[in-house]
Amino acid sequence: MDTEPDIGAPDMTGRGGSGDERRGERRRGLWTEEPAVRPRMPDPVRAAAVRAWIIVAVTLIEAMVAFLCTLAGSWFAFPAVLSTVASTVVATWSVLDVWVTRQVWNQRNGVVSEPSSTARALRRERRRARREARRAERSRPPGRRLSEA
Repeated sequence: MDTEPDIGAPDMTGRGGSGDERRGERRRGLWTEEPAVRPRMPDPVRAAAVRAWIIVAVTLIEAMVAFLCTLAGSWFAFPAVLSTVASTVVATWSVLDVWVTRQVWNQRNGVVSEPSSTARALRRERRRARREARRAERSRPPGRRLSEA
């Protein structure tokens, strides 16, 4: 009687794992994690983009219904066309909302630049100089100040 299970056969012993795992061999999983090529969009921008895609998809479906109702000569064609025109305005607005949200997010949170931008370095130097000037002002005796001389 063979005590070694067949390779690929299900484990019927109740001990868990297949025969390959008990022998120290690991099977390859169904998929492997790969790093994203592009960084993830910020949450507000992603939410606006999802909202825009949904609105655009509904608008396209609505336009198709209006077109088919027009071809069929249905009474619903006129209200569907009016609704499609309104939905087109809303879809345009939602796509612009994605663009504006992205611009606002970049402006508030900055963009990661490699190497660091020169403007940031200049601001850092100005801040450092202001701090040193304040420290020097505090360390002077309370008598005469530079502005009074």
